[in-house]
Amino acid sequence: MAVQAHATAKYVRTSAQKAGLVMDLIRGRDVNQALATLRFARKGVARDIEKVLRSAIANASQKDGFGGDVEQLFINACYANQGPSQKRIRPAPMGRAFRIIKRTAHLTVHVTERPTIVAQPVAPEPGTTTPAEGTPKRPRGAKPKGKPAAKRSAKAGAKKKTGGARKKAAAKGGRTKKAVKS
Repeated sequence: MAVQAHATAKYVRTSAQKAGLVMDLIRGRDVNQALATLRFARKGVARDIEKVLRSAIANASQKDGFGGDVEQLFINACYANQGPSQKRIRPAPMGRAFRIIKRTAHLTVHVTERPTIVAQPVAPEPGTTTPAEGTPKRPRGAKPKGKPAAKRSAKAGAKKKTGGARKKAAAKGGRTKKAVKS
């Protein structure tokens, strides 16, 4: 059974929308790839997400049944939920006041261990062939040979006109040269 662990940082001083942009970058990636991405992300919240990710990795390594290989961990899910907002008031001209909302977010990262797949070769039953064995592969970039008869006959009747032939046909079809006034 694959080991699953998560970590949450609450009341982080950023909006959930801004944190979600960075979390979209790392969702589904291997842990080491995600750490490298967060290290070079140009957002301030990336440092907080990196802390949460490192905490989730530590939580997974402490669980029973963990294989001990951090390379096998990947980010199963990560999301930013909206936390409580702080309401503040900023003085404005002529005795008025503007409201400022200082948002917070709860950052959560779930990591899961990739299951190791043990492949066992399956022998085909005697006397059967697979479709790949019966047809030879064509070289890369080569076009398939032969076209259906209906397409071949339709294209045979209509020949392609070259550049010079198109100009002549356009001139005969009603276009005339402008008369030069003298």
